Amino acid sequence: MTTGFSIVLTTAASEAAAGAIANRLFADRLAACVQTLPVRSDYVWKGEIAHDAEQLLLIKAKTSDWPAIEAAIRDVHDYETPEIVRLDMADASRAYLDWIAASTR
Repeated sequence: MTTGFSIVLTTAASEAAAGAIANRLFADRLAACVQTLPVRSDYVWKGEIAHDAEQLLLIKAKTSDWPAIEAAIRDVHDYETPEIVRLDMADASRAYLDWIAASTR
């Protein structure tokens, strides 16, 4: 069983790009919190191995807003195929979930 809330993951090439994604989500009231962490991503892209410094965004949101969140990220993202992954929260403190609910549409 899930709580009705999710953490959405995406990566961006720079702090500025991550900020643009976060600002769009806040403007649309789709996220209560976006944490941005520097990461190193190693992956295969078009048959080549790549190693890049990226920014990982952890987006706290309502599960019901998933379609709008995905669309908003795609709208401002500069990657051809951005990572956009939803992880449903199995459980969390009630006060934290209430805060997410109050901070989003």
